[in-house]
Amino acid sequence: MLHPNQRNAAVQNNPHTTLVTSTAPIANETHGGRAKCLQRLVRLDLPVPRTVALSFDAVQRIARGEMPDVAAIISQFPDEALLCVRPSSEDPDWGGPGAVLNIGMNEARFEALSAHLGAEAARAIYTRFVENYAVDVARLDPDVFDDVQADGPDGLAEALRAYEAELEEPFPSERADQLSAVLKSMARAWDGTSARLLRQAKGAPADAGLGLVVQQMALGLGHGECGSGVLQLVDSETGLPQITGRYLSQSQGRDALEGDAAALYLSRDPRGPSLEDLAPAAFEALKSQAALMRMKLREEMQVEFVIEKGTLFILDGVRVGRSSQAAVRIAVQLAEDRIISQAEALMRVQPRTLSELLHRQVSPGAKRDVIGRGIAASPGAATGHIVFTAAEAQASAARGEPCILVRRETSPEDIRGMHAAHAVLTERGGITSHAAVIGRGIGLPCVVGASNMRFNRSKKQLLAIDGRVFATGDIITVDGSSGEVLAGAPEMREAALDESFQKLMEWASAHCDIGIRANADTPTDAQTARNFNAEGIGLCRTEHMFFEPGRLTVMREMIFAETSEDRRAVLERLLPMQRDDFTQLFRIMEGKPVCIRLFDPPLHEFLPTDRAGQRELAEALDLPLSDVTRRIDAMSEYNPMLGLRGVRLGVTVPEIYEMQARAIFEATIAATAEGSVVVPEIMIPLVSARREVELVKTCIDAVAAAVRMELDATFDYHLGVMVETPRAALRTAEIAPHCAFLSFGTNDLTQMAYGLSRDDAGRFMSDYVQQGVFPEDPFHVLDTDGVGELLKLGAERGRAAQPDVTLSICGEHGGNPESISFCRDAGFDYVSCSPFRVPVARLAAAQLAIAGNM
Repeated sequence: MLHPNQRNAAVQNNPHTTLVTSTAPIANETHGGRAKCLQRLVRLDLPVPRTVALSFDAVQRIARGEMPDVAAIISQFPDEALLCVRPSSEDPDWGGPGAVLNIGMNEARFEALSAHLGAEAARAIYTRFVENYAVDVARLDPDVFDDVQADGPDGLAEALRAYEAELEEPFPSERADQLSAVLKSMARAWDGTSARLLRQAKGAPADAGLGLVVQQMALGLGHGECGSGVLQLVDSETGLPQITGRYLSQSQGRDALEGDAAALYLSRDPRGPSLEDLAPAAFEALKSQAALMRMKLREEMQVEFVIEKGTLFILDGVRVGRSSQAAVRIAVQLAEDRIISQAEALMRVQPRTLSELLHRQVSPGAKRDVIGRGIAASPGAATGHIVFTAAEAQASAARGEPCILVRRETSPEDIRGMHAAHAVLTERGGITSHAAVIGRGIGLPCVVGASNMRFNRSKKQLLAIDGRVFATGDIITVDGSSGEVLAGAPEMREAALDESFQKLMEWASAHCDIGIRANADTPTDAQTARNFNAEGIGLCRTEHMFFEPGRLTVMREMIFAETSEDRRAVLERLLPMQRDDFTQLFRIMEGKPVCIRLFDPPLHEFLPTDRAGQRELAEALDLPLSDVTRRIDAMSEYNPMLGLRGVRLGVTVPEIYEMQARAIFEATIAATAEGSVVVPEIMIPLVSARREVELVKTCIDAVAAAVRMELDATFDYHLGVMVETPRAALRTAEIAPHCAFLSFGTNDLTQMAYGLSRDDAGRFMSDYVQQGVFPEDPFHVLDTDGVGELLKLGAERGRAAQPDVTLSICGEHGGNPESISFCRDAGFDYVSCSPFRVPVARLAAAQLAIAGNM
């Protein structure tokens, strides 16, 4: 039997069962966040009750049946002290078993506390312990205590009888036995299958450890002012300075937060009584200690406290929970107050937090009536009436009614309807499908690949996974952040871009060491990119400009032209439209680089596929319907995405690229005359051979010479290629000498490297990821092993042949933090992504630069 002094030494010198002192060997990685925080509070000389911390290793041994020296632990506390046990995981978000309070209660302690606190308070403490022990430790069903009148004079006796009747044994009376059982229960609960799955869903590793802290109870009940509560110095929703929390007299633990009507406000409040009124000295002490914790722990903390006969005790401090808006404001304010550095403020905000901040979201507390699920393709949430066509979406917008555009899959013809809608839902498609790319570009919430719902276009009905039918006009909500489709209109949280956001972005720009551009196709997109301080446009898809109603008919007339001269004549009518488009882009970007991709899609995409559309086209072109249908059939391809598109059109139908080049150069001259010098970047899509580049370059150079001569003007431009075929990536050594830049289009490059349709992969991709075929969806997170190898080879060979060639990626991977990390390491000059992903990309790039300098 160890002498008490030997037990003290055994605990104080044991790294696995440690008395929490200022010098004890306690670390977050070995004992968990709660134990480490309590040590920091002890170092600040705050009134923390005596505490013993059990390490991860000790808890693992308990789960295996190897108990620590419980007598040595108990010897650290006064004989009459009640104890509580709380979990201490490495990350508080990973959770843990619930706390067990009042360990040590038995008949003798009940009699002593009755004399000291009063019979009612002592009975409440004992009854609470019996019920908590029964449910959390002995694993009894809570229903056992349904008939127990906990507040009544006989409640304690009833609770003890219920326990003994259920387990056929008396309630344990020895403090050591009670504590041993609690430790075993909590250790085994953490090791259970349900607990493992739950914490892994929160991002914890499968082998995450759990520590436990055994703490002397500050009772919060009895004579004088007694109670418990929590306090924090900021609002969790906004991040603004505000004393928030609750206090409940004659209570323990977190009772004050459980909706008790008797709970008090903390500071004086016209709505009711407060702790400041009741115990002003304790309130002032609490405020000053919370401020000290903020300063010394360098974080906004929620303080859990107990008042016992007017004396304040600090039981714990945890990082304040916060919304996306509050996370940014708190980090910025801590840096503004010189508590942390600007670099640390940047590191404290997760890039996904900004994504949530930029878009309207379903409120976290809102009820979610889920009727379907798909791929979360474009973040944000929106509510509206169901419409099934782009025309209906435009009509709804004209009436000022929010709508959700529901399509089997979207096509370029749906763009105007997408602009009119508040969100888009599609049955087919993946993370880089048309709907997803356009949705992210214009900040439109989008869920694609909702294959567990049925889309009946003929009846204009949407069949939910539970069998409910939704028709045109019914209200649904699309949550593009979670991939869920909801019935009705849940409560929303609005987007919030305030001064703190702007300041954080300024700091991020100062730390970035890779350029961040935006993919922008319209003046609206460009203005959004400019508002987010994008360093230019890395991809302008010119084909989207041709789907405007006034241009689509002209485009179709050009497609139906029989000769080169006829095509040029029709394109002359499109020239001023394109010139105005480019002039607006140049004006908005104010001299920043604008990379314009020449026409890319197959021509048949501009032709109507239904009989009514073909009849309208025949009337517009004054042609027999049979001629129109025959021409459309003749242009059809077995695999159009690998057919006559991109540079192949530029080689075989050069008039289109000639018109676009002239429009770019004339817009360059006009915009330069108005302000900053413009140097456009012209990008040739879908290149796979050097000769393609030579042919198009010759054509573009000839147009440039003609425009210079005709307008008596000088201008510069850069010509480059979009590397989106595996062959182009492998042959950059012979392509790069003809280029000023190589921009890797990772959407198509991934599609071709895998032999996967980016529009159809969503149907089975989740199964592939779950079964470990792919670690992630390669259209969502760049495949650094396969596609990344092509990028590295292309970059190395291109730079070797043309040392000053500019390297970039302009696929949707450009806004992904992991992809940005790869590009930095591979020596790329910039990434380009959707306008609304620019802040996310900039923050991720800044964090990578900061981490690299640590």
